[in-house]
Amino acid sequence: MAKKPEQMAFDFIDIPSRSEKPRSKGLVMVLDKGMGIEQGLSLMPAAAYIDIIKLGWGTARLFSEAFIREKITLFKRHGIIVSNGGTFLEIAYQQNKIDLFFEYCHHIGIEAVEVSNGIIDISRQIKAAIIRRAASQGFFVMSEVGKKDPARDHQLSLQERVTEAKSDLDAGAQFIIIEAREGGRSLGVYDDTGALKQEMARFLAEKIGIDKIMFEAPDKSQQTQLMMLFGRDVNLGNIRPDDVIPLETLRRGIRGDTFGKLQDRHR
Repeated sequence: MAKKPEQMAFDFIDIPSRSEKPRSKGLVMVLDKGMGIEQGLSLMPAAAYIDIIKLGWGTARLFSEAFIREKITLFKRHGIIVSNGGTFLEIAYQQNKIDLFFEYCHHIGIEAVEVSNGIIDISRQIKAAIIRRAASQGFFVMSEVGKKDPARDHQLSLQERVTEAKSDLDAGAQFIIIEAREGGRSLGVYDDTGALKQEMARFLAEKIGIDKIMFEAPDKSQQTQLMMLFGRDVNLGNIRPDDVIPLETLRRGIRGDTFGKLQDRHR
């Protein structure tokens, strides 16, 4: 017998609906910077609003396998996909250990792979080959476009970003992550104050497809600006664990920043 949905508090107040997981739009990717099991447990009441948790950078390397397995199992039990951090895969590539990396991800239960070239120079062709390899092994693949060093990132033209994104999608990536790091400054679609470069964001959305883009947006102002531009169902990444519920209030228009302002532009 199906479990009866739990009654929500204040359910007499009407708010915009959200699609249930697994979602195809309005995804939320949370950045796990090494949270403990108790922190993970305390986050799970918000699991309905989390689609992916990324084990940031190479943090998983600093814990026991038993601990990482326990955390992955916890997240998966609540319908959350678990991913590596792109930097860690770049290190595996540099050490010629991509196949071993994928094998170990299967071994401990990681279902998603983020492929990036933000630090190490990996050609578009080799990056696409890594994506194809991951996709062929059944991983949910996300590709990150952009460099982690602002000077190098600014050298990338809009067309270069689009060309790389399309190559990655053709190779089997499900989403293109637009690099912004955890700080959200001077990278990708943000200026040095963290404000959204709207024309750049529009261009990328038009050329790549808004449904295929996940914008890293660690700050409330960035989340709000992206929703105002693309609607409540824009895909957002690098969300801090304690910002999951505040982000959902923005999406639902029950916070002053978006109350009465959002339209369902993202179809």
